[in-house]
Amino acid sequence: HPSYYHRNSIQQLELPQRKAALIVPAFETLHYRLTFPKSKAELLSMLDMGFLYTFRYHVWPKGHAPTDYAKWRTATVPYRVAWQPDFEPYVVVRRDCPKYDQRFVGFGWNKVSHIMELDAQEYELLVLPNAFMIHMPHAPSFDISKFRLSAGYRGCLQTLREEFHQDLSRRYGAAALKYLTAERSL
Repeated sequence: HPSYYHRNSIQQLELPQRKAALIVPAFETLHYRLTFPKSKAELLSMLDMGFLYTFRYHVWPKGHAPTDYAKWRTATVPYRVAWQPDFEPYVVVRRDCPKYDQRFVGFGWNKVSHIMELDAQEYELLVLPNAFMIHMPHAPSFDISKFRLSAGYRGCLQTLREEFHQDLSRRYGAAALKYLTAERSL
C-alpha cells in the first residue's frame, strides 16, 4: 500500500531529523484506461511492453532524467541524485521545507524553482526505490496553452526566472552561482 510504504520510508530515513526530499519516480501512459500496476515488477513489465514511459520522455526528458531510471530499475535502497538544470521531480518533504515560489503560478518553473531552492538549502535528493506514480492523459491546461501561444507569457516567465536567480544569489551567495551558470550554458 503506497501510503504505508511512504510512512515507512519516512521513518527509516529519519526524515523528521534530516533535510531530505524523497523523490517519487514518475511515469506516464498514453492510454486513458490503465490497470494500475500493483508492484514495481509489474510496472517494469508494463514499461518494457510500451504501456508506460518515463514521465515526459518524449517532450521534456531533462525534467526527470536526473532520477536515473536505469538505476531505479534495480535499486533496493534509496539513492542520492544530484541537482541538474530543469530537474522537476515529484517529492515528499517535511512541512517546514521551503515553500513554492508564488511568482511561478500557472505553467512554468514552479517545480524547477522549488527543487533549486531545496538544493540550495542542501537538502538531499533521495530516490525511493519502490515508489512510483503514473500521470494519466488529460486535455492541455489553459496555462500551458497560454505559454505555447503567447510570446508575452514566455517573456514574463523569463523575467521571473532572472529575478528568482538574483534572489537565490542574495540568499545563498557563491553557492547559488551554479544555478546561474547552468542556466546560461543551456
